[in-house]
Amino acid sequence: MEQIELGQVTITRVREYYGPVEMTPDTFFPESPKTVWDDGSTWLAPHFLDSETNIVNSAIQTWLLRSEGMTILVDTGVGNHKERPYSPVWSRLETDFLANLARAGVEPEDVDVVINTHLHVDHVGWNTYLDGRRWVPTFPNATYLMPKDDFDFWNPENGHKPLLGRGNQNVFEDSVAPVHEAGRTLLWEHGHRINADLRLDAAPGHTPGSSVLTLASGSDRAVFVGDLLHSPVQFLEPDANSCFCEDPAGARATRRKVLGWAADNNALVIPAHLGGHGAAEVVREGGKFAIKGWAPFTPYAEQG
Repeated sequence: MEQIELGQVTITRVREYYGPVEMTPDTFFPESPKTVWDDGSTWLAPHFLDSETNIVNSAIQTWLLRSEGMTILVDTGVGNHKERPYSPVWSRLETDFLANLARAGVEPEDVDVVINTHLHVDHVGWNTYLDGRRWVPTFPNATYLMPKDDFDFWNPENGHKPLLGRGNQNVFEDSVAPVHEAGRTLLWEHGHRINADLRLDAAPGHTPGSSVLTLASGSDRAVFVGDLLHSPVQFLEPDANSCFCEDPAGARATRRKVLGWAADNNALVIPAHLGGHGAAEVVREGGKFAIKGWAPFTPYAEQG
């Protein structure tokens, strides 16, 4: 199953990449206790961790939403033909993402809204494609919703020195600026209501403009959390940041706030990069959280 319905919203998982990201748990999540990985090896492998190599597995995927007649994409992955000299795993990819999107019934011209939860390399790549020697918007009729704080932070003209260093090199120039110059962006601050079922809110910490998308339709609830979580270990250890969080204290506070809301509202938590079943419901467990149940999406490893 690659599609579920929550209230009046249909959610489809569209794959770009699934596999190792060349990082061990202690590198990717330096604040996470080794014991949680050791104790969790029976359920973390194979979807979230390769037990033989001790390398973290991750998914690059787009969440396709159909809501109130709108076709909406949440994050756009890495993209093809992108020069990423300091992120070699994502450099010059050749994936069949657009074909996967077409198999879900969507052509680029059909997309009404693109949401970039933040502007890291693996969330904006398919914003554009290479047309001859120019980067142009992949989704020509869409409004691209970008957090203004991230747009300003990653704009090289503003001279910020990110924790990611050069890991985001070329990203603004080939995947953000061309969309903005084409007049397709809406730079929002604080919050943005998309329709009656969907709302964007600021969730800073991972990056200054990181955001979450909340779905409330009928009695169903979900929250698309972008990179607030990269691994289900962070459900169990909410204070364990990834090594990519620009504001570690802010990321921990935001993660706890969002997970607390999800637990209290029986909401499905949908991170950007989980393999396996892709999403989970959580419950409070003391000062931490536990996984109540997984979403019914088919794990990538079972799809081949």
